[in-house]
Amino acid sequence: MRSKPHALTTAFTLAGALLATGAAAQAPPSAVELAAYTGLHAAAARGDAAGIARLVAGGADPNGRDAYRRTPLHVAAYRSQREAMRALVKAGADPNALERDRYDVVTIAAVANDLPALERALALGASARNVTSRYDGTALIAAAHLGHHEVVRTLIRAGAALDHVNNLGWTALIESIVLGDGGPRRVATLKALVEAGADVNLGDRSGTTPLALARGRGYREMAAILAAAGAR
Repeated sequence: MRSKPHALTTAFTLAGALLATGAAAQAPPSAVELAAYTGLHAAAARGDAAGIARLVAGGADPNGRDAYRRTPLHVAAYRSQREAMRALVKAGADPNALERDRYDVVTIAAVANDLPALERALALGASARNVTSRYDGTALIAAAHLGHHEVVRTLIRAGAALDHVNNLGWTALIESIVLGDGGPRRVATLKALVEAGADVNLGDRSGTTPLALARGRGYREMAAILAAAGAR
């Protein structure tokens, strides 16, 4: 009779599969799509704030969608066109709209490690607490996964949900461990989450704790931070 795989092995196998397949990847507008854009999507892509104002005054819908269900605001965020982002929201664009893969502008900026665009999005009314992506995650989880520690700190200051659990059974704290390499950026990410009050004992869906996950991977510095914070 075959024994059940150890919980740590299962977690690491799933993490490796996600990293290898790039399953969490977003879909920014391609070169072909950018070349084909007209109206507000084209103005957003090139950062033409004045053009956006003219088009909206002429009746253009600031929440119109392309074939991938991106609004002009999504396009502006992908292109880091911050003045276009401001012009679009001023014209009535929904700062919390989701595109086809359920990404919002906060998560788009967080994944890109684009602090200026993230700060602009938050200032325009986008929420750090939106549930996004096919994984029912958040911008905080996405940033923690990638080790974008300054983005993580910015999202924490903006009120991101520290202990949100995605449909993989992982929190931002867990993703900083199982989808990282234990290096300085992931350590800084985990430290930011711990210092903000993330639950250091909230385990994955198998009940494996962050401390066990860190120790299982040999991430001694992460394990030490967790243990000092009361992790079991």
